[in-house]
Amino acid sequence: MIVVMKIGATEEELKHVCRKAGELDFTTHVIYGKERNVVGLIGICGNREGVSILEELPGVDRIVPISKPYKLASREVKQETSVVNVSGVRFGGDEVVIIAGPCSVESEDQIIDVARKVKAAGARMLRGGAYKPRTSPYAFKGLGEEGLKLLSLAKEATGLPIVTEVVDPKDIDVVYKYADMFQVGARNIQNFALLTLLGQAQRPVLLKRGLATTIDEFLMAAEYILSENNRDLVLCERGIRTFETSTRNTLDVSCIPVVKAKSHLPIIIDPSHAAGHVQYVPALSKAAVAAGADGLLIEVHPDPENALCDGAQSLNPAQFGALMGELKAVAQAVGRHI
Repeated sequence: MIVVMKIGATEEELKHVCRKAGELDFTTHVIYGKERNVVGLIGICGNREGVSILEELPGVDRIVPISKPYKLASREVKQETSVVNVSGVRFGGDEVVIIAGPCSVESEDQIIDVARKVKAAGARMLRGGAYKPRTSPYAFKGLGEEGLKLLSLAKEATGLPIVTEVVDPKDIDVVYKYADMFQVGARNIQNFALLTLLGQAQRPVLLKRGLATTIDEFLMAAEYILSENNRDLVLCERGIRTFETSTRNTLDVSCIPVVKAKSHLPIIIDPSHAAGHVQYVPALSKAAVAAGADGLLIEVHPDPENALCDGAQSLNPAQFGALMGELKAVAQAVGRHI
């Protein structure tokens, strides 16, 4: 349930509600809104009289039960879309945020070269994998901390904030030293130990939808992070597995409006992993922006033919630059900007 505070309720009244709810064995989560604040109450309380007391506290407007299994991610808890700030880059506002870079960090020259080129084209953040979960045990799995150091050099050269994947809970501390945003890949969406620890890390998280994850399951995974008091969470649709084999995955564009109806969390699209083939990435990117996505995560490599990972779905810098021009027109048509 949530405690809806009155418009103009004071901070002291808010704190008093939290203290009293704690006495009733609820875990409290304060969600700050534009007009009023609410307090999410997590837990089971059979003391109806005690809950009634909360409703009578100064500054309380009403208490509302939440019907969804995902409480803190629900639009019932927060009506307006959350804005997540990642080192000055804001997801969930009027800007469609473009994140670009290679699937994996391969060398200093490669990552700095691509970082400079995607920034020049208008990208706002740099992506690049240092730890790569691969289907084959023999495939390139990334450079580990050395890759993180190279990402840091690219950030120094361009000023672009970094998002990179964390695969193993034991790597959270080292990734924390370098990354502005943690990424949880599709294979780890139900690694609940990892999600819980990332919620405690208090750094923005990009959570990718799994290959066969329903939207409700997607939001329940998000709830693990939110329940640890980490509010800086962005969702990412990257295609789901269907019977179709023409693309690597099937991009579920409908996920965008459905998530926006169900949740206040921003959602971006990864057209590269959905397509699997570079020729389809521009069309999927434009469709995502038209459908209301808050951003795109696009793979760009300076030499896709010789990439160590996912070259077939990576744009080269010239292709990325051309796409950015097209995306700006689409964004403007739907009242957004890039």
